Amino acid sequence: MASPLFTLAEIESALPIVRSAVPPTPQYAWPRLTARTGADVFVKHENHTPIGAFKVRGGMVYMDRLRRERPQVAGIVSATRGNHGQSLAFAARRAGIAATIVVPRGNSAEKNAAMRAFGAELIEHGRDFDEAKEYAAVIARHRGYAFTPAFHRDLVIGVASYAYEFFAAVSDLDTVYVPIGLGSGIWG
Repeated sequence: MASPLFTLAEIESALPIVRSAVPPTPQYAWPRLTARTGADVFVKHENHTPIGAFKVRGGMVYMDRLRRERPQVAGIVSATRGNHGQSLAFAARRAGIAATIVVPRGNSAEKNAAMRAFGAELIEHGRDFDEAKEYAAVIARHRGYAFTPAFHRDLVIGVASYAYEFFAAVSDLDTVYVPIGLGSGIWG
């Protein structure tokens, strides 16, 4: 049998890193959802994080390990369409590392503005995520920055902290709905 992507102990060791900037987010049972579905429905409010999304948790853990393992790294570069880039920009600023984020042309103006507000150098390149990602890799090589993929073990461990909080707060669940995207939400 293949080993798990990560262990419970690794999630627990990531909690102080995440909580240095993201206190546990609330989960509420909403009476109207309960009435409509006929089941108790709890919603985890990741919109209460500094970027308004769960992705910030992964960025914090990724940046912490990068800083410890490569203290000389001058910057990171990644491609995104939004929340991943905000996460990295937020975490990089806290770690004192430059962040360059490549987005495809025509990306959400609001997401772009948020990434810039968190301190990222934003570059618009390509027609889609794949072209932006290819260009991000070129920039990483040219500048000597760490290329940060959209899916990485450390990102998932950080994201898993939201599930850890949720399962600690609400027990005996029958069904859990999770965002899929590139996979960090479902793996976490």
